[in-house]
Amino acid sequence: MLSRAKPAAGHSAKKEPVNVTKQLPKLNEFLKSRDYVGALTLLEFSRNALKSTDDVDMWIGYCAFHLGDYKKALFTYEKLLQNYPFEEIAINLSCCYFFLGMYKEALEAAEKAPEGGLKSRLLLHLSHRFADDKRVFEMEQKLGEMIENRLSLASLNFIKAHYQESLDVYKAVLLDHREYLAIKVYEAYCYYKNGYLDKSQEALHNYLQHYPDSVTANNLKACIYYHLDDMKAAETELKILKEQTSASVICYKDLIDHNKVVFQRGEGALQILSPLVGIVPEARLNLVIYHILQDDISEAYNLMKDIKATQHSEYILKGIIHTIIGQKNGSREDTEIAQQYYLAVGNSESERDTVQGRECMASFFFLLHQFDEVNRYLNAIRSHHHGDDVFNFNYGQAKAAIGSFKEAEEAFQLVQSEKLRCDYTFISLLGRCYIMNKKPQDAWELYLKMEASPESFNLLQLIANDCYKMGHFYHAAKAFDMLERFDPNPEYWEGKRGACIGMFQKVIACEEPKSILKDAIQLLKTSNKPGVEQMIKVIKTWAKENKINVFI
Repeated sequence: MLSRAKPAAGHSAKKEPVNVTKQLPKLNEFLKSRDYVGALTLLEFSRNALKSTDDVDMWIGYCAFHLGDYKKALFTYEKLLQNYPFEEIAINLSCCYFFLGMYKEALEAAEKAPEGGLKSRLLLHLSHRFADDKRVFEMEQKLGEMIENRLSLASLNFIKAHYQESLDVYKAVLLDHREYLAIKVYEAYCYYKNGYLDKSQEALHNYLQHYPDSVTANNLKACIYYHLDDMKAAETELKILKEQTSASVICYKDLIDHNKVVFQRGEGALQILSPLVGIVPEARLNLVIYHILQDDISEAYNLMKDIKATQHSEYILKGIIHTIIGQKNGSREDTEIAQQYYLAVGNSESERDTVQGRECMASFFFLLHQFDEVNRYLNAIRSHHHGDDVFNFNYGQAKAAIGSFKEAEEAFQLVQSEKLRCDYTFISLLGRCYIMNKKPQDAWELYLKMEASPESFNLLQLIANDCYKMGHFYHAAKAFDMLERFDPNPEYWEGKRGACIGMFQKVIACEEPKSILKDAIQLLKTSNKPGVEQMIKVIKTWAKENKINVFI
């Protein structure tokens, strides 16, 4: 929005900063190569050597602004008010106020500035900041087809998370102006936000070939590596940026510190992210994510409760928080609120066909238990989530829910997170997949690895009942036997008795090895129930007739 070739120095011809470049012919070379540190050094040296410093100070403000040192730029422009009318400095002041987050002051200064394209673009963005939709519309109509105006509208759409609309503008401008390489970075950001990391990398590569030292581009490159699960490459890129000593990187310190926390899975989140809330836009959201991962839902809720969702990431986090609260408290109201947040993103025109949008629709249908729809959306984005433990966990649940147990087992086996693998939902569903896929022994071993707890008892019940249904009578009998030892419920005896009879029938049908009859007899002997001796006698008689040794 502020990518001008020279600063707005006012209307007085005698105060045009171009005079400085005549005296300092190397200044243009610094500016052309984007070496604002060199330009600033030269200008400050010149200010000490010249008697009149207003023109030099105007350029110093310009260079400080482009280095991201908005406080220094603001201080410089405010000092110039001693010799310039406020109106001639107003637009410069407004830009500084805007980037310092001082929107009220920015609006007051912009209103007093002379009419012009930059003023209109500033007022457009300030109107959005103040949620003045009527004025936003008015300013949009006022802006013409100049490239600066089109790019400003594209940036506003980006802020609104209308990434495809922004991308359409960037592509159209690049068709006519391939020399505007910086737009490749904007293009890369749009692809990144839409989840198309390969396209984002390609656009970014084109820019980095010409400007390999770009902090913005390299920071995005690190973020892409992070989302591709290449943590080593992501941290390496960030380390290089951190070690650079240029003033440009110093201005990015907060962003780099923020991203380092994210890349290191939240390490130092409370110490680093908390002070950055309100400074780095994503700091609040990533702090919320940290609290969610720490199972501190109350803190996550408190950080988001007063935030009116405008960004899709805010809608999604609110949806996740209400989903967790709904599940923990059995609150249907929270679950329905979560559904609406997911639907708002998944049904939006800008997100409908994106990875993020389809994830939201999958979540929406997941909460409705409409798993055919869940699988339709997850299948469409699975290729974008290779190695994503949470995705594979959810994908496995969705596949299991529709009876696709082979695919469900494969998805569960991809999960590497120890926290997820110890979750009872994961264990129980993996156990069910083993049973349905004719691997009852694997399910039994899951139970043996668990410590005695209500959850291990529930898993035992699942193994007993599912094995019985699938005809895995040996493991069903073992599970019912254990249940009967813990709880003398008549249903467990009946289940064990039926399973032992099933074992016997399968041996007769030559579907099980004859040796398991010893196990059947041993299991029956542990129950002091009517009819046990008669069942054992029948088994032994048949074994004797068929010359099978069942004596223990």
